[in-house]
Amino acid sequence: MPDRATLIDTARRVIAIEARGLAALSETLGPSFAEAVEVILKAKGRVIVSGMGKSGHVGRKIAATLASTGTPAQFVHPAEASHGDLGMVTEADVALVLSNSGETPELSDIVAHTRRFAIPLIGVASQAESTLLRQSDVAILLPQAEEACGTGIVPTTSTTMTLALGDALAVALMEHRHFTPDHFRTFHPGGKLGAKLLKVADLMHGGEALPLVVEGTPMGEALVEMSRKGFGVVGVTDPAGRLVGIVTDGDLRRHLAGLLDRTAGEVMTKGPRTIAPDQVAESAVAIMRDRKITCLFVVDPAGDGRAAGILNIHDCLRAGVV
Repeated sequence: MPDRATLIDTARRVIAIEARGLAALSETLGPSFAEAVEVILKAKGRVIVSGMGKSGHVGRKIAATLASTGTPAQFVHPAEASHGDLGMVTEADVALVLSNSGETPELSDIVAHTRRFAIPLIGVASQAESTLLRQSDVAILLPQAEEACGTGIVPTTSTTMTLALGDALAVALMEHRHFTPDHFRTFHPGGKLGAKLLKVADLMHGGEALPLVVEGTPMGEALVEMSRKGFGVVGVTDPAGRLVGIVTDGDLRRHLAGLLDRTAGEVMTKGPRTIAPDQVAESAVAIMRDRKITCLFVVDPAGDGRAAGILNIHDCLRAGVV
């Protein structure tokens, strides 16, 4: 079995080498980076990302990151491009082509296609005089950096720098476009990210599902409404329809003696905690857990205090908001 200390030392050496590469990339970034962002912002189509081998794998991730942060993007494999996929690349697009050496032969057709149809070309490579960078409208030069493999032949530091550069482009573009969590959720409706960004309005029950009675309603009728709607609570409104209280199981127990001789307004807990419909559902879950309650009434600040809905913690849990 290998020595664990040796394995850990190797890992730390690799990370340190790649960290130095990232530091060099940060220090050497210049006007070409800003030009690349400007070219992408002007494009009416998509960012077509291409690269071969490890650069291609990195390119797929860059395309995915761009697409999920508000910049339409698509990865096109250079070999497939040579066999018909060049038809995906239009004059409205901008091409982002990746190659550490800048001399990858499989890229020749896609580069030639961008030149033939005047499609803006952003090239990323580590050789200033390489074919790719000489042909590019915007040439981003990666700094010379040691590959972490120790032999200089395995793409490690170079691919890490390229990936970081792609992230930098995506973030610069999204900040310029004022990309918000709401926009992000649009492109991430599934999984944990989508669940974390769900709004209260997405999960709440409204309309006829709302358990509501007015203050003067006899408790017998309030109990019927409470049972019929199935949330275990009933909201209490004033004559103008504003939510002024809530009747819970705890309120029923506290007023058990003579309960049916009382009105909802006499039994209710005044000033219940509410939440706005535009708040993230995760905030509602935090409130319910902190208060040890299972439901929250939803009140729109612009709605004159009227209840717009009700949110149950089980709805949040089913949606993955935990």
